[in-house]
Amino acid sequence: MADLPERLDPRQMRASDADRERVAEVLRTAAAEGRLDLDEVDERLHAVYAARTYAELEPITRDLPSARTAPVPMDGVPPRPGEVPSTGTAVAVMSGFTRRGPWVPPRLFTCFAFWGGGTVDLREARMLHGEIKIRAFAVMGGVSVIVPEDAEVHVTGAGLMGGFGHDAAGPGRHGAPRIVVTGFAFWGGVAVERRRRKRRAVEGRDGDS
Repeated sequence: MADLPERLDPRQMRASDADRERVAEVLRTAAAEGRLDLDEVDERLHAVYAARTYAELEPITRDLPSARTAPVPMDGVPPRPGEVPSTGTAVAVMSGFTRRGPWVPPRLFTCFAFWGGGTVDLREARMLHGEIKIRAFAVMGGVSVIVPEDAEVHVTGAGLMGGFGHDAAGPGRHGAPRIVVTGFAFWGGVAVERRRRKRRAVEGRDGDS
């Protein structure tokens, strides 16, 4: 009788992109709940997108509650310190605003400039969501959105007697965050451009401006 083929350990099965994204979402939730700090999230996300099998994914969230085992929140409990809000805003009326450095963008960030200007720089941002949306509105003003050169970027905004830049739209590296930029420019402009990520301060060098 012929020998039957050896059964493959399920843990050695190849993981799919959807499997990796499910694990990444557990990490993002854990960070929002204060279970992991931002450096730990960065380190584990790199491991997630480098994983090829279930065995490599399993230990990454072993010390975290999954979607099935996470405790049920009590109604009326305020957000925990460090929790990432789902939305955020910035307004410049005859003034300016800047969001840059190691900040944590929400899922939806809305910015408005009227006779003023603003900058949203995502090169050093800690992306805790797989996709973020920037809604930029410029009326007789300007908004500059700077994205990492390796990000997946979609631009859907429009301009009337103004400009809304689409040159930065395009695919990114595998596992990179997805950034959607939308909005409207009237007698003003919204510029979207790719730039290299800034070097970390610990390297003792200034990044590209």
